[in-house]
Amino acid sequence: MLGACGGSDGGGRALAATALPAQPAAAPTCGLREFASITLARINQIRAAGADCRSAGRFGPAGPLVWSAALARAADAHTREMAARDYFSHVSSDGRNVGDRVSATGYAWSSVGENIAAGFDSIPNVMEGWLTSDDHCANLMDSGFVEIGMACVPGTKNSTYYTYWTMDLGRPRQSVASSR
Repeated sequence: MLGACGGSDGGGRALAATALPAQPAAAPTCGLREFASITLARINQIRAAGADCRSAGRFGPAGPLVWSAALARAADAHTREMAARDYFSHVSSDGRNVGDRVSATGYAWSSVGENIAAGFDSIPNVMEGWLTSDDHCANLMDSGFVEIGMACVPGTKNSTYYTYWTMDLGRPRQSVASSR
């Protein structure tokens, strides 16, 4: 069984460049070695090629993303909660959305988006799943996003899904240094 859902929470605020974030974390997630570097390589390959996201539009090549430890922390916390509580939603059990969860890490964002998925066994497979979903594809290709954090958490013996995935994408505000 596979599941996927995309969402974003941005505003009309001005977007600006910022300093580069910290390098990808070395710790594996879902037992997958070099998780951050493989994630970055695959998503940046997708973005460099451009994509037809069907009803969400056609996207030309987009710039590469860099890893954000803060976005990865937000993604990890949400993914752990979904696996532990056996639910699949962008809304946390306490009612928080992606913007709330990302802000709680100290990441000061001007735009933020999220893709979630469940049941996939690898980074390439979850990315392919997101590419076949119009809204997920649009999040992957959104040139307004410049940073990414992603997590995969195994389900429990009582979980509906074998794995749970969260990808958080963002653009930090220029005037406030992001916590990475």
